[in-house]
Amino acid sequence: MERLRTRTTQVDHSATPIADRISRQLRDDIIGGRLPPGTQLVEVDLSSKYEASRNTIREVLHQLGREGLATFVRHKGVVVRRMQSSELRDIYAARRALELHAISKGQQLDAAALGAMRTTLDTAEGALAGKRWRDVGTLSLQVHQQIVAMLGSPLLDDFFQTLCAQLRLVFASHPDESRIQTSDWIVRERSIYQHLSNDDRGAALSELEIYLDLSERTLLNVVEQYNQ
Repeated sequence: MERLRTRTTQVDHSATPIADRISRQLRDDIIGGRLPPGTQLVEVDLSSKYEASRNTIREVLHQLGREGLATFVRHKGVVVRRMQSSELRDIYAARRALELHAISKGQQLDAAALGAMRTTLDTAEGALAGKRWRDVGTLSLQVHQQIVAMLGSPLLDDFFQTLCAQLRLVFASHPDESRIQTSDWIVRERSIYQHLSNDDRGAALSELEIYLDLSERTLLNVVEQYNQ
């Protein structure tokens, strides 16, 4: 079976349209928890920060809107949006389609890719011990990005990154993110990693199915309680 190798190809940022680069940076900021729901995305401020034209920033904001990450609010302008229950169910339908397929049919992880996942988990445990809840959530999302990477598709990687940004907005909906980012999730992710290390895909698949079911129920409760 072909093993998945960590990608070493350097991205040529000069060949990427500036609007795409800015969109990707804002999406990364959302995944990292630096742009929580309700944050205003002010056109003139973004234009100055990224040294881009107002037209380019408008294009970026439209792109974030199409990705479900931003919306227009009367009297406030464009803001980072809050997710709703129906949207969260769609996110988890997509997660199951991608992550479960990645484990059942994706490429086998090589030593470097397994090492990267282990490092992510170790860092997440350190963040948990330090009560850096936002980092815990971001690193958890990174583990699942590494799972989807088993499919070997940059297009699906990019799509899944948008799903992760949407999930990050759900995490930030809870007034106390420590109630979401508990050690249980890292334990389950560590178990998935261990099964993948042993090339036991059946066990990894079963553990991931349980993880996704529990995660969806937990976040649905958050959305229904705090996004009204």
